[in-house]
Amino acid sequence: MQFTRFLRNDRVGVEEMARHAAARTALRVAGREIIVVQDNSELVLGGRRAKADGYGPVGKGGGTRGLMLHAALALDADDDALLGLVDAQVWNRDKGKVTARRSRAIADKESQHWLSTAVKAGEALSAARGITVISDRESDIYAHFVQRPPNVELLVRANWNRKIKLISGASTSEFAFVDSLQEAARYSVTVPAAPGRKERTAELALRFSPVTLCRPHPIPAPDLPKTIQLTIVDVREVSSTHEGKPIHWRPLTTHAVSNSKQARRIVDLYRKRWTIEEFFRTLKSAGFDIEQADIGEPEVMIKFVAAAAVAAVTIMQLVRARDGTTEEKLIEAFDPDDRPVLEALCAELEGATEKQKNPHRKGTLAFAAWVIARLGGWTAYYGKPGPLVMRLGLEAFRGIKYGTTLRLKNV
Repeated sequence: MQFTRFLRNDRVGVEEMARHAAARTALRVAGREIIVVQDNSELVLGGRRAKADGYGPVGKGGGTRGLMLHAALALDADDDALLGLVDAQVWNRDKGKVTARRSRAIADKESQHWLSTAVKAGEALSAARGITVISDRESDIYAHFVQRPPNVELLVRANWNRKIKLISGASTSEFAFVDSLQEAARYSVTVPAAPGRKERTAELALRFSPVTLCRPHPIPAPDLPKTIQLTIVDVREVSSTHEGKPIHWRPLTTHAVSNSKQARRIVDLYRKRWTIEEFFRTLKSAGFDIEQADIGEPEVMIKFVAAAAVAAVTIMQLVRARDGTTEEKLIEAFDPDDRPVLEALCAELEGATEKQKNPHRKGTLAFAAWVIARLGGWTAYYGKPGPLVMRLGLEAFRGIKYGTTLRLKNV
């Protein structure tokens, strides 16, 4: 009932929730090299009232109804630690038919979300040693590169075969140019298993070069420069013996790349974009099953999605920390006053056998993950606690902590 009232409060908004989450993330980035992974996801609502007229269509066909979510997460570029949410934007496509895409300014398109997230990252994470915003092909937008904040680098998988200007003054297509380059290096990587895909070792060929990208036509905005200097990195799988499509990425970046080691780092950074896919999976199916929410009011559902997005980050942090291999500290996901509550709960939850003892050091996120998992129903004997267990445990922990504050008030 309390949470329902919270969502229906006119003073509660998505922007404020996202700003508060970003401020908490900002406390953890000082002096670190940060990457920000961002993406869009459609939320196809399946609850009893999901087909209500208040929800707009999603998907290319427009046959289903729901909401759109644009989210961005901050990670430590060196150790992959998930530091928190940077941005969350939720909207309802309820405006009906719109004018042709090419006739609209970037500010009037959903594409604006990619640009605004980069700006928010530059502002919120300004204490970081460096910031690189990473996104997939949908964000290959000329204005995205031109209008990036001065303290933010971009790394975007190329989508459009744009015209580029050569040193000679002639022009050619972006993809034809990179295909003509000689290989700079070859190396092997392990491609992890995924649904429908077995783990494999892939041999990759690497190419890279600076490029002068020409402004697209028709002109998206009269004030955009005619050209912009970027670097293109081409990585393709050359030893594919598996069924399915081999790896072939063409990341564009504002980073300068002068050797194969730097080019490989660009590819490695782009691979970390997968974290945002894990986030959407946690939100949609693995932890929250948010698409089955039965909320008939779009405005309330939008707030609910934003609140769940904030919570999903903590769930991911706990799952990633459960094995104790990340060495992350408790403060990466919890407030300082959570520590004594977690330690007291641990003493209550530990059993007599060695397997029922918390093996992790106090003050670490792994220690907290063990406690939260036990609260969520994990026995400590079988398997590893997943997102659903962590979600149930975190809900229980929040209730217990709230109870301790009530007791202290009444003392």
